[in-house]
Amino acid sequence: MEADVSEMRNELQSRDGLWRRIQLECQKLYTELLKIKEYEDMQEIQIKHQSSCVQLTEQLEDKNTELLLVAESREHQEELNKIRNHVYREEQPHCSEQERMKTEISDLTEELHQKEITIATIMEKASLLERQLKMELETKHKLLTKQQLLEFHYQVIKSENTHLKEMV
Repeated sequence: MEADVSEMRNELQSRDGLWRRIQLECQKLYTELLKIKEYEDMQEIQIKHQSSCVQLTEQLEDKNTELLLVAESREHQEELNKIRNHVYREEQPHCSEQERMKTEISDLTEELHQKEITIATIMEKASLLERQLKMELETKHKLLTKQQLLEFHYQVIKSENTHLKEMV
């Protein structure tokens, strides 16, 4: 009986260790979720940056229109061409940077989605394990109580048997 009780304790300790590892994994995933939230905040900043880029592009287009009106003479035409080339050169890296940011934001969003799915799965498994552990603890407790009761009855019968032997 002591071996059974010891085995039950070892099993409960083992399950307790498993439960603690699950809790640690949940904490790690929560930390990752916080990092992903930071990425989302960065994403919002990028979106704001994109809108400011659109405004700058509109302003550049407005300046181009003004330059077209001013560029009626040949002298102004050359200057306008230089400015257009400069604007084009400035716009190119900005647009490619904007595309790179869009791609990165899309990747981060997908990663966030995958991590949320993983967290939900782990939480479901942890909940199931917790329920199973509670049920097993209740069963072990009932068995232990029953064993103690049987042991008590055994002691009573043993003492009665000894008493009867003495009487005989």
